[in-house]
Amino acid sequence: MEADSRQGSCANAGTFEEMVRQSTGNLLHCSGIDLIQVNVGLRCNQACAHCHVDASPDRTEVMEWPVMASVLDAVRIASCRMVDITGGAPELNPHLRRFIGELSDLSCTVQVRTNLTALLDPGMETLPKFFRDHRVQLVASMPCYLEENVLAQRGDDVYADSIQVLRRLNELGYGAEPDLGLNLVYNPGGPSLPPDQGGLEADYRRELAARFGITFSKLLAITNMPIGRFRDSLRREGREDEYLALLAGAFNPQAIDGLMCRHQVSVGWDGTLYDCDFNLALQMPVDHGAPSRLSEFDVSALATRRVMTADHCFGCTAGAGSSCSGTLA
Repeated sequence: MEADSRQGSCANAGTFEEMVRQSTGNLLHCSGIDLIQVNVGLRCNQACAHCHVDASPDRTEVMEWPVMASVLDAVRIASCRMVDITGGAPELNPHLRRFIGELSDLSCTVQVRTNLTALLDPGMETLPKFFRDHRVQLVASMPCYLEENVLAQRGDDVYADSIQVLRRLNELGYGAEPDLGLNLVYNPGGPSLPPDQGGLEADYRRELAARFGITFSKLLAITNMPIGRFRDSLRREGREDEYLALLAGAFNPQAIDGLMCRHQVSVGWDGTLYDCDFNLALQMPVDHGAPSRLSEFDVSALATRRVMTADHCFGCTAGAGSSCSGTLA
C-alpha cells in the first residue's frame, strides 16, 4: 500500500509542515524516545469501518519472533518507559505472550491496544489473566456507550461481546487497581471532531456503571484519521476535501508538543520504522537521514529525527488534539 498523493495538499490551508513552522519557527522533530510502538500484525477478528490500517481477518501480515527479538534489543538500547503493542488485533499474534513476558523482564511498562472482542476467540480464555499477572496496561476500543453507535462502526454482536470482556477485566482488577489501567477509546461515528473529552468521559462512566456496573481508568477521545477505511468512506460520500478542511481549520498549535511522533518510534510488523502508526498505514517510513529499518536502530539519530509529515497529520492537531493518547491540549 502506497501513500496517497492527495495527502500533500489541503484545501484552504497551508501544508501541515507550513503550519507547524509558522507556529513554532521550526519543522517537526522528535524530542526523545520515551515509547516504542510495535504493530505486531494486521490480522484482526474484525474489519471496523474506521480502521486506519485496513486490518481484517483476511490480512496475513504478522510480526515473527526474530523481529520481536530485535525490538527487545531496541528497548534495551533506548531504555524507553513504555512499549505500546498494537495491530490489527495483537492477541492474534502467536508470539504475543512470549513477547510480553520478555518485555516484562526489562522493567518497562507494557501496553496493549485491544478491540476487546478478540479476547473471546478460541484459545484466548486465559489471556486476560496473563495480562493481569504481567501488569499489562490496556487501551480498549469502545467507540460509544450506546449499542447502535458501536454496531454502526464495528458490526453485529460487537457491543455485547465488548461488555462481556469489560466485565471480565473488571473482575480481574482492571479499571480499579492503579497498575491495571483500562483506558477506553472513543472515535466519532462520522466526519466530525470528538466532543470535549472530560464531559464525554463523565457520560461513559455514568452510563456504563448504571447499565452494566463497569468501571474504567480513563477515556481517550481520538479523531478519525483521513486514511484507510475511513478515507474510503469519505470518498464514497464525496466528503474527503470537506473533512480535510475541517481538520486543517481546527489546527491547534498547543497540541504540537504532545504529538506521539515527538516522543516515540513505531515499528511495523516487518521491522520497518515509522514515526507513528498512521504513517505506517500510509507506508511513510522514517526518513530525513534517520534509519528506517529496525536492524539499523540508532537511538541517537532516531531520538532527534525530523518527522515525516503530510496533511493527514492535521488529524492529530485538530481541536484539542489526540494522536493515539486522547486530548493533548
